[in-house]
Amino acid sequence: MTPDPIVAKGAPMLRIDNLQVRYGKATVLASLNLLVPRGAVVAIVGPNGAGKSTLLNALIGAIPSAGDVFFEGQRLRSHDLEQRVDAGVALVPETRALFGELSVVDNLHLGGYRFLGRRSREQSADDLARVFDLFPRLKERSAQMAGTLSGGERQMLALGRALMMQPRLLLLDEPSIGLAPRVTADVFRSIARLKTAGVTIVLVEQNARAALALADEGHVLETGRLVLSGPAAELAKNPRIIETYLGSTVA
Repeated sequence: MTPDPIVAKGAPMLRIDNLQVRYGKATVLASLNLLVPRGAVVAIVGPNGAGKSTLLNALIGAIPSAGDVFFEGQRLRSHDLEQRVDAGVALVPETRALFGELSVVDNLHLGGYRFLGRRSREQSADDLARVFDLFPRLKERSAQMAGTLSGGERQMLALGRALMMQPRLLLLDEPSIGLAPRVTADVFRSIARLKTAGVTIVLVEQNARAALALADEGHVLETGRLVLSGPAAELAKNPRIIETYLGSTVA
């Protein structure tokens, strides 16, 4: 087993250097550079087609990319998806990708597959208890088939399954998509609890107002390039961001 790299104190958890993704002749991400501080929530906002989901899929290794990605000081360029998950990176995709014909609890247990044979039954039960503490509704629905859950419950289940992997970096792709405003608020409160627990999060979100309200840092991605970056609270006051993504009214 390769020893864990030594990470300098104060170093970012994730460093992205000159990341590029092309689909045929089309450039989707162009020379993207980004630092994600340890324990922070970093929001990526921008229009549809800007490359936000592509960025997360490249980080988890689901699609080919050029450039370099360093996680906890470890270069991930040669790591496939499974190796990146094993290193402590988890993605909650926009599609949620649940097994609808399986129960809630079975979906959660599948999230901990990488620990098969390495963790005791008691340790697995502790992981499950932590997820149920974060999402009490999932405990109530534990025997219910995932395909019969509401949209908000499915999003909570997707988050819970990712947490069963014990990630140090959580990539969230459009967690509010398709949800009513009240349910969206519940989901973002759950994400805020993860932030409080110290999970580092990269959040791609069409709801820029909610994303910037939660995040520590924000970045605006347009046509594959980062065009604005800074503290999330400052970006939320930026006239261009207000006009383009937030609207003139204050929530």
